[in-house]
Amino acid sequence: MRIIVAGASGVIGRSLVPMLVKAGHEVFGLIRNVEHAANVSESGARVFVADVFDREVLFGIFREVKPAVVINQLTSLRNMDFAETTRLRLEGTRNLVEASVENNVRKMITQSVSWAYTPGEGPADEDCPLDSDSSQNRKLFVDSIYTLEAAAKEMPEHVILRYGLLYGPGTFYAGNGMMADKVRQGKLVASKGVSSFVLAEDAARAALLALDWPTGPYNIVDDEPAAETDWLPVYAAALGAPEPVASGSGDVWERGSLNSKAVGQGWVPKYHSWREGFRNTLDL
Repeated sequence: MRIIVAGASGVIGRSLVPMLVKAGHEVFGLIRNVEHAANVSESGARVFVADVFDREVLFGIFREVKPAVVINQLTSLRNMDFAETTRLRLEGTRNLVEASVENNVRKMITQSVSWAYTPGEGPADEDCPLDSDSSQNRKLFVDSIYTLEAAAKEMPEHVILRYGLLYGPGTFYAGNGMMADKVRQGKLVASKGVSSFVLAEDAARAALLALDWPTGPYNIVDDEPAAETDWLPVYAAALGAPEPVASGSGDVWERGSLNSKAVGQGWVPKYHSWREGFRNTLDL
């Protein structure tokens, strides 16, 4: 199968491209930074260095490749550029969808997030609505997620992967990542807000398996949603950092999410809990 991976050099793309190649697919990696071209090429993909905001170039690539599936893993989180990530979710996804429709692409698989659900009792499943009634910065964030997912739904087939908080090499939660630095500096306080995590490699494997999944959203998270008062001390201990102070109830929307729908399709996380995941992935 001919597959375009947009964001092939990102933290998920780096794991996903070799998985797709190993599964026998013909993979075309779309990246913006030529410095990452060699790594993507060595993974077995043909590389296109292009800006997803350049519609003329992007549409030309789609006309040349004629993919059956497009996998959207676009972010700019490597540079902690949240404004650019929002633009990628909005304008970048829109361009990918329109290029796909013009070239009769059958299916889109796109990343989303699992913490945009409306507040409620217990962890959220995929039937829970997104938090459209939120306010201020969260509303801007949730609106961008809603728009991204709505665009993907224009495709004949679409799978929306609502990832949990990513951990593992190259993420904010890696041993040399932003969150690790904050914990070592004592800048994080543990609240009772609940989160769900997922290993970046597990997130990539979900995108591979999603080639055969029915249309719809799927939470891609491990088996243990947990309050920050539970997971942050374990994370700090794995880093050899001081135990964080516990304070506060957290935000009302911090509820975690459930993975039973993805598990029902055959996805099994390598680490069923962040407890074992943190211990085994922190590159200290």
